[in-house]
Amino acid sequence: MAKTYSFPIPRALPLGLSASCILLLASFSGGATRNRGGLLEALNIGFLSYGHGRNLGLALYWVGIFLLAAAWVLAGRTIIRPQLKNPLPEGGLRDIQRILIAWVAPLLLAGPLASRDVYSYLMQGAMVRDGFDPYTEGAAVNPGPFLLEVSQDWRNTTTPYGPLHLWIGELVTSLVGDNVTAGVVIYKVLSLLGFVTIAWSIPRIARKLGADPAVALWLGVANPVIIVHLIGGMHNESLMVGLVSIGLLAALHKRFHAALILVGTAVAMKATAVIAAPFIVWMMLHHYAPKGSSKWRQLAVFVLSGIAAVAEIIAAVALITWVSGTSWGWLSQVSGNSKVINPLAGPTLATDVIFPAVQIFMPDASYNAILAVLRSIAMACMLIGLVTVWWLCRKDNRDAVMGTAAAYQVAFVFNAVTLPWYYASIFTLMGTFRPPLWLIKFTTGVALFIGVSFSGDGNHQLYNWFWVIGMIVVAWFATQWIFEGVPKKRQPARAE
Repeated sequence: MAKTYSFPIPRALPLGLSASCILLLASFSGGATRNRGGLLEALNIGFLSYGHGRNLGLALYWVGIFLLAAAWVLAGRTIIRPQLKNPLPEGGLRDIQRILIAWVAPLLLAGPLASRDVYSYLMQGAMVRDGFDPYTEGAAVNPGPFLLEVSQDWRNTTTPYGPLHLWIGELVTSLVGDNVTAGVVIYKVLSLLGFVTIAWSIPRIARKLGADPAVALWLGVANPVIIVHLIGGMHNESLMVGLVSIGLLAALHKRFHAALILVGTAVAMKATAVIAAPFIVWMMLHHYAPKGSSKWRQLAVFVLSGIAAVAEIIAAVALITWVSGTSWGWLSQVSGNSKVINPLAGPTLATDVIFPAVQIFMPDASYNAILAVLRSIAMACMLIGLVTVWWLCRKDNRDAVMGTAAAYQVAFVFNAVTLPWYYASIFTLMGTFRPPLWLIKFTTGVALFIGVSFSGDGNHQLYNWFWVIGMIVVAWFATQWIFEGVPKKRQPARAE
């Protein structure tokens, strides 16, 4: 009889832990490394940050990110798939929590990964500390150690972030002086704080909506995009999404004023947090004017809830603006910077498709001119889409949370600039509202594709069509493997 050979499937926790350790090592050579100073230079091995050493670090990053994605897939196959097939109350949640802790722990010691934004945060904080206005002046007005680390693309660019972002930056840079390493360490702690807040809130939101907390935590928090870009990249999305998550949880517990203040605080970090506010208004309406209430009561509650939402969010932002001593200048910058070009943003993708055809008939056509027109059209489409989603998702609290995720997706599809960490606002909510299997699969595939499309230094592969097609195929097969045999219509969790 011929012998058969099989390869043992590794366990998700140790595989992901190994991946995070590799990413930790890669961050100091193949990540968003320092232009001046840093750990490698302090250890007299600075050669690892350029030339062949740099290439080795970048290769190591790719090994780490693919292993992390593979570990996430394995966790889905071995923990989430059985839970979807045979639901148990809290089934798999402890396993996902242990996995999440193990995968994140090594990255707490890592340098910046996949983005140089943390250096811009420090620079903007130093500008406020030193008397400059980041809403009207670029970083170049304040030379120093922080400026040396800011990407050259952003040295003459104003910031679109709110007063809380600048206040935090001012406090951090006042504490560390011009010590870049110490500043990065503090931002790592802040990103962890936001991440823990998200990981704590999301299963609880899922429970309130009758969804599976293990699925919500795996799909929305343990995926490679969230781990790499919020913990590795230290983006301010971590705190913003954390505040919005707690706000939505508070709203589900009928603590609407607390919810609106939390969302207002998140708006003071980054304006996109405001997208959640109109859906909290629906939650207020369902509570204060439940089904069966008169039309006049519903109208009165709706109007008063809307007024309260606007007033409390403005009050939260105004208080932070006043206490921090910053200004409202961010409102004029809120559309963001248009320098970033990648097809995650709908207008850019449309331009990439249209421009070659236009050039056939108009050889002198300008890519940027077409992009500018499509961005203007996309802004109108965004407004229409946001209002449409808000109106359609008015039935109950589940609809409101689902609508929040859908509205964020509309915003990022039509936005002039979209980056992978923006998806934290969407992914974190996707498992909380009892999504159908097709939506879980689609979200999984998108997370896998985005998660492995950006390199350690922040460059992407989205214009490498061999890579794009290959990763779409890999993501599709991986998703099919994870959810093999899961029925389309699932039963709710049964008592043990």
